[in-house]
Amino acid sequence: MKPHTAFSVALAGLLLAACGDHRTESPVQSPGTPARPATKALEAGAAVLQDKPPIEALNAYLDGFHFYNGRPAAQMEAHHYCAILNEELIQCVIYDGNVKDAKLMGVEYIISGRQFAALPVEEKRLWHSHVHEVKSGQLIAPGIPEAAERQLMERLVGTYGKTWHTWHTDEGKSLPLGVPQLMMGFTADGQADAAMVAARDQRFGVASARKREQRAPIPAPPVDAGADAWRRGQIYQIPDPTGAHGAGAHASGRAPSAR
Repeated sequence: MKPHTAFSVALAGLLLAACGDHRTESPVQSPGTPARPATKALEAGAAVLQDKPPIEALNAYLDGFHFYNGRPAAQMEAHHYCAILNEELIQCVIYDGNVKDAKLMGVEYIISGRQFAALPVEEKRLWHSHVHEVKSGQLIAPGIPEAAERQLMERLVGTYGKTWHTWHTDEGKSLPLGVPQLMMGFTADGQADAAMVAARDQRFGVASARKREQRAPIPAPPVDAGADAWRRGQIYQIPDPTGAHGAGAHASGRAPSAR
């Protein structure tokens, strides 16, 4: 058995059990007529008859927070459903909730520190580090035993993510309008909206502060100087000719300091 397969098998049963725990509804209702009986029958038939290997590989559920690169006060919760491709590469689809009608917000690619170090300087500016997300307790794997979550966080603490959001439901958009936007992760205390984090913690029955204490023994690797370029004022974002982007429904009203 390959190493990445062994890791996936060890965690899959536990992580899958977390999916659907502590319901988080999508913040928007999309326009459209309800599904007709024929459509529902087609959906049911496809569920039974069609194989879906890429979807079945999504066996890790992570909940954390993002903000728009260049608009750090526009923050939102992000539900990640991830496939562990190998020891150094994870790919995630991101939803705005964990219920059946949750909206697909975007994608995140997660790579190891070794892979990140080999990237060109310009490419590195698009990626964010995960050290603070893990060590602060902001990133959680809902519903699994502490030991399994600790193992997963030890794996993630030294990784880097590149995240694009394609449907901005946090801004109240009921359709995927505008262009994809590059997202970033928090790097220091005081950046994330405390009320947003507290609301998430209450919904899942967790305490980020306690998770911070539990994760204190996890070694914090040094962050590559090329990551989190927004902290140095190097901000890349796709200009949106539609003018679709606003302040963000969960904007805290203040930008996080680049500490």
